[in-house]
Amino acid sequence: MKKWLIVSALAALIIFLVWLSGFGKKVIAGGEDIFISPNIGLFQVTITSTGELQAKNSVDIKGPANVRSARIWEMKIHKIVPEGTVVDSGAFVAELDKSELESKIKDEELSIQEFESRFEQVKLDCTLTLANARNDLINLKYALEERLLYKEQSRYEAPSVARQAEIDYDKAIRSLQQARENYVTMVQKATAQMREAETELLIKKKRLTDYRELMKGFTIFAPKRGMVIYAREWNGRRKTEGSTVNAWDPVVATLPDLTVMQSLTYISEVDIQKVRPGQSATLRLDADPNKILTGEVTNVANIGEQLPNSDSKVFEVIIEIHQTDSTLRPAMTTSNEILVASLDSVISLPLEAVHANDSLTWVYTRKESSLHRRQVLPGLSNDTHIQISGGLKQTDKVLLNIPEGAEQLPILPLPLPSVQ
Repeated sequence: MKKWLIVSALAALIIFLVWLSGFGKKVIAGGEDIFISPNIGLFQVTITSTGELQAKNSVDIKGPANVRSARIWEMKIHKIVPEGTVVDSGAFVAELDKSELESKIKDEELSIQEFESRFEQVKLDCTLTLANARNDLINLKYALEERLLYKEQSRYEAPSVARQAEIDYDKAIRSLQQARENYVTMVQKATAQMREAETELLIKKKRLTDYRELMKGFTIFAPKRGMVIYAREWNGRRKTEGSTVNAWDPVVATLPDLTVMQSLTYISEVDIQKVRPGQSATLRLDADPNKILTGEVTNVANIGEQLPNSDSKVFEVIIEIHQTDSTLRPAMTTSNEILVASLDSVISLPLEAVHANDSLTWVYTRKESSLHRRQVLPGLSNDTHIQISGGLKQTDKVLLNIPEGAEQLPILPLPLPSVQ
């Protein structure tokens, strides 16, 4: 009895192995030629990309705007609050490096001392010069009176003596008149010198005042309540401590309006022709893949750019999100799917079933128990399927794989259009 059970078990095992071997051969044989029916129905073409959330509207937090007047072209961020910090209006946000401006202030202070000394020197020189000129005028007046007395006394002298006295008197008159004219000119010159020295001093003092007022702008405060988001440099890097702020664009951070968010993404130059404003999009967050958001393309860049560490050209595209979600934060990564075309009642096939060369596109079908290549008219395509605009019916059976001897199979061309 025991021996009979062993023999029966061995026989059953052999039968099972034979059956399994035959089943495996059937699967492999069936996998050689796989026929499928064309799909008919809704056909959608989408473009996928990775984006980054940003607020549609935001308030810039800027450093001093007039640093160029101090001939300062770049400033380093010395200190800044952590990104994501919620600050109140007037709260501290950042501080820029003041060393260059402090050096300029010290130079101006020394320059002002020098110009004050120069101004005092000019004032003393002018005072002394005018005082000497006034003394000369007084002496010339006395000399004129002496010549007048001498002239009157020589009236009874010899004619030559009287004539000489008259000539000396006329010279004294001319000397006094010329001295008075020169004095007026000297006063004007002294006034101009004083005004010039005073103007230079005032300019220096005003510059020092401007520098000190400018120094206040190096400590940056929030213009309103909000969440601090670091600004970006031209290469996309965040401006953090040690980063450089340009004098023409002194933005160090922003306060985004989180009620309206958008995704900033880049589309390759191959696909950008399909994207246009108004197209709908579906967005998913990498931080929460189960959350699905909808949006709309609002802006497509006209000029391409080359991103760092990339050789291909891309175009900036902005997708505005319809929903308001308090969990959305700037700089979150999004997976975007832009719907560029949606067609109803369209015949389509998997991409693997459609083949093409430089002149035509075809599929492999069976007609009257023989395989052949049937020419088709392709349309739009997405990541998995391609639209068939002509040459194929829904009832046709299409080979998914490439059969043996495919190059020798006959080609059935597209049917000629009917003539009305």
